Amino acid sequence: MANLVAAAPPVASPATPLGAGRPGAADAALVELGGRTVAWFQIDSPSSADPDGTTEAAVVCRALALAGEMGVPAVGLIHSVGVDPRSIEGVAAWGKVAHHAVTLSGVVPILLAVTGPCHGGLAPLLGLADHVVFTAGSSAYINGPAAVEALTGVHLTTDALGGPSVHARATGLASLLATDANDALDALSEILGLLPDNWLAEPPMEPCTDPGDRPTDIAAALVPSDPRAAYDVRELLADVLDRDSLLEVHAQHATNMVTAYGRLGGRAVAIIANQPLYRAGTLDITASSKAARHVQAADSANLPILTVVDTPGFEPGKDLEWRGMIRHGAELVHAYAAATVPRVCLVVRKAYGGAYIVMDSKTMGSDLVLAWPQAEIAVMGAPGAVAILNKREIAEADDPAAERRRLEQRYEDQYCTPRIAAERGYVDAVIDPRDTRAHLVAGFRRLATKRSEMPARRHTNTPL
Repeated sequence: MANLVAAAPPVASPATPLGAGRPGAADAALVELGGRTVAWFQIDSPSSADPDGTTEAAVVCRALALAGEMGVPAVGLIHSVGVDPRSIEGVAAWGKVAHHAVTLSGVVPILLAVTGPCHGGLAPLLGLADHVVFTAGSSAYINGPAAVEALTGVHLTTDALGGPSVHARATGLASLLATDANDALDALSEILGLLPDNWLAEPPMEPCTDPGDRPTDIAAALVPSDPRAAYDVRELLADVLDRDSLLEVHAQHATNMVTAYGRLGGRAVAIIANQPLYRAGTLDITASSKAARHVQAADSANLPILTVVDTPGFEPGKDLEWRGMIRHGAELVHAYAAATVPRVCLVVRKAYGGAYIVMDSKTMGSDLVLAWPQAEIAVMGAPGAVAILNKREIAEADDPAAERRRLEQRYEDQYCTPRIAAERGYVDAVIDPRDTRAHLVAGFRRLATKRSEMPARRHTNTPL
């Protein structure tokens, strides 16, 4: 276990080895990470003792199986070029590892760090994990640069094909980036601190010195009254959540949607928020899939969900529609509707049409929907609605521009207000923005005993 001891943080007692005497390039043990017991494994490049990887796969399988039996997280470091291309036994062995990982999905967290190459048959394991951290110099892909060039004629470096920046921005596979293995362990430990050990455990709680009723003056002043003006929703979240508890994951991927973890009154929560700073916070394919993944992961981990809404709707475009906007948008619909954990929705500004529905609206099953007084909950914004409803009146007016402004203001006053939604039961309360934290802390505390079950069936047919 020399590699494990070197990479892992100090623990009060020796690691409990799992299959450490078997020849190969994998180590496994029960260790403490961030004060929590985890089933640990570390995969290095194949050794001369086990060139096809069958023994190391067996060791990893043992670690994953024990994680499920004990109800503890599975944590792994991967630095391996993959399976010997001459060995069908190696391919089959890593198929067993993938099967074990799927069996654990939704039972215990699976956290991985890629500290070097992770290629070929090993790479799909990353897609089965709950969170993956990439270090500088690491890479992951199914087919390498040579195969890509042979088929397409395009020459790519390893980094350009599957380096950390690719998986942070383009694929969304990287939850966080790290400098080296020890930094990756710190990142995994930070994520682990906001996740339960297993799906039956309560969300992690920590003593909180940040008053639950602290006024959120920064958040209240942050959101512009002009619906077209941008702001950084992460500043709002940082003010509403417990001080210094915000941890954003997948930050560089689909930047119009923020997915994160944090604490409210010491209680860990998962967060989904529209980001007006990018693409006006619209929903597109990548943002919908990113948010759906986070909702599903939170629900499987028994983490409460906070949704912060400020979106003008789904982004229009032929390319998006042809690529499957309906189906990918339905991923988010499905994830929210299937979630059984406590859910609180906060509408801070715009919530229009279909995007309003899918962002955890009341009819989607949200337990508590709060809105700020300036929130606009409507089928669409005033300019679009007036252009459809009052086209003739504007055309016949002596001053079309003035008439358009008058009609838009009338539409905003009559329809773009949370009052109508509250009267119909779609909003539970219109709150003072300065009281947001107090409402959220109290709401999640009181919803903590919620127990909801879905109908008995094999499983849902998620719109993948």
